[in-house]
Amino acid sequence: MRAPIVVSLGGNALIPDGSGGRIEEQFRVTRATMAQVVELLRAGERVVLTHGNGPVVGNILIRNEAAAAIIPPTPLYICGADSQGGIGLMAQQVLGNLIARARLPHQVVTLVTQVVVAPDDPGFERPTKPIGPFYTEDEARSLERERGWRMVEDSGRGWRRVVASPEPLRIVEIGSVKALLQAGHVVIAAGGGGVPVIEQAPGEHAGVEAVIDKDLASVVLGREIGARKLVIVTSVDRVAIHFRTPRQRDLERLTAKEARRYLDEGHFPEGSMGPKILGAVRFLEAGGREVVITSPSKIDEALAGRAGTHIVP
Repeated sequence: MRAPIVVSLGGNALIPDGSGGRIEEQFRVTRATMAQVVELLRAGERVVLTHGNGPVVGNILIRNEAAAAIIPPTPLYICGADSQGGIGLMAQQVLGNLIARARLPHQVVTLVTQVVVAPDDPGFERPTKPIGPFYTEDEARSLERERGWRMVEDSGRGWRRVVASPEPLRIVEIGSVKALLQAGHVVIAAGGGGVPVIEQAPGEHAGVEAVIDKDLASVVLGREIGARKLVIVTSVDRVAIHFRTPRQRDLERLTAKEARRYLDEGHFPEGSMGPKILGAVRFLEAGGREVVITSPSKIDEALAGRAGTHIVP
């Protein structure tokens, strides 16, 4: 049986850039993306999908705050689980409908996924990931006192909460993912990087206030299911160095060593392409055969070698 591939969908593959994020728009964009995934299934690929959850989880946090006087707010890790369920349902329903029209035998299953992190991860001491709405400085100081949140000023736009972004270690439900794959299903897992949990005792877990980078979680998922290929779907057709300068150069093919060198030279910022390149290198170092980075509309072309950036060992 052919080794599976992991397709990691960025937010723009589900929610259109510059839109209000209305559900009708989300379904429209998701249909276009999932039409590409159906072609992978036609070609006999075994597929696991992962996805980002911004700005959805941010909207959930805003609802938390808006309704705080009526309904007690839920913890961040529960908000992450909510986003996994909602986004997963949308992708599952759209892909399921397309599969039915194509008369393919697959079923689609969304799995709310927990991802183990280390309780002593340095990220907990240095939270850096901005989440949720913007506040005034007075509101931010009040939230620091009342809730113990860490707040930072964000590029002149206001103050935001920052949370830890620890390293993903392993997938709690990996056995279920493997069983569903073995049964011939398409699995949607580790959405938004998964629900971050710590292991309190063997087999016992508890959620923590953090977010996990979804591309790094996708690498862990791919490693644990023995995926041969990782497809990272983002906002650009190809990765570039000297991005948005007169010296910009798109990269069609490079090795993991070259990718690591460009990363060390600072070509890929931490807040954009950096985690994707780091994830690509880790996936290949763990035995993966190829990483493809491309945009939603180019998935099939990229996997045929006609588009995208291809990173190999």
